[in-house]
Amino acid sequence: MDVTAPAHRLSSAVTAASRLLPARTGLRLQADAAGLTVAGTTPDLAVRFGCPATTHTDGAVVVPAAPLAETLKVLDAELVRLVVEGSRLALRLDNARFALPLLPDTAADGGPPAKVSEVDGPAFASALRIVAGTAAKDDPLPLFTGVRLQGGNRLTLTASDRYRMAVARLPQATPGELDVLVPAALLTEAARQARGRVGLHAGPGRFGVSWPGGLIATAVLDAGFLSEKSIQSGAVDTTVTVEADALAAAVRRVGVYAEDRRVLTLEVGDAHVRLASARQDTGEAEETLKAQVSGGRTSPSFQARYLLDALAAFTGEWVTLAIQPGMRACILRAVEPGEVELTYYLMPMLPR
Repeated sequence: MDVTAPAHRLSSAVTAASRLLPARTGLRLQADAAGLTVAGTTPDLAVRFGCPATTHTDGAVVVPAAPLAETLKVLDAELVRLVVEGSRLALRLDNARFALPLLPDTAADGGPPAKVSEVDGPAFASALRIVAGTAAKDDPLPLFTGVRLQGGNRLTLTASDRYRMAVARLPQATPGELDVLVPAALLTEAARQARGRVGLHAGPGRFGVSWPGGLIATAVLDAGFLSEKSIQSGAVDTTVTVEADALAAAVRRVGVYAEDRRVLTLEVGDAHVRLASARQDTGEAEETLKAQVSGGRTSPSFQARYLLDALAAFTGEWVTLAIQPGMRACILRAVEPGEVELTYYLMPMLPR
């Protein structure tokens, strides 16, 4: 194999694959007339990313992922040439050479299951960034570390970490039926990489996302009971409409003075909302914002970080907070939803 590739583009592909695969996994590099493909497989996961390249000699090799990724990160050259030299893969620059050992090419082809649907890539990525962000990072129950994808006339994405739930709906370019729970970390990487139209693949126990030049396929989790229907939403007695960015900025300022739990109370008035916090060793703060208020004056308390995460999903928009009494979820929706229709459920906290 002999191929020349843009160092930055190759580094991005190798780094993306390395983030998803277990440590000490080998990466398969294949060069042909179409360019360079970076791939890796495990029994439960397959990833493949394309990179533009000029191929001088076709071929394929497997090399250790970690040293390849670290080497490419620190290169300051525009182009790098990859050449097989006996039992080594050499990375050549004008003034330097790095050589990695070749590993046995024993990985089976981990292709995706059949394609069942297609969605617009930017809309899918936008929805995933918000929804996947609400999934737990290290919960012992896999249910809370994944994103549930349900297909029909529209694609619905759902994730929750118990304290909040995000549900996004977006049109499908080619509708198809599916219902799977997929690790959020894999979908987050897909959101970073996907371009153009995105294909959704599903089969017994497996799910895949593909786009021009890329693929991620994985074993699915148990979809279990992760459902929007499990959250009570019929007891709304207070509705507040406010600029999401203005409220988020107020939360950041007032939150500086919050006590250790970082819980803020959203006090609802006739035509305003008021945030207040106090801490013995730092002082106190309050801020009032104009808002459109209807119904009652239920005033929930929220963990500041979770409230900021929820508002960030509606950046640049007016948002409606449908507030329920007691410890029921607050429901956030955009006043004028776009192509991606987002609903964000945020559980209140006991007041300070």
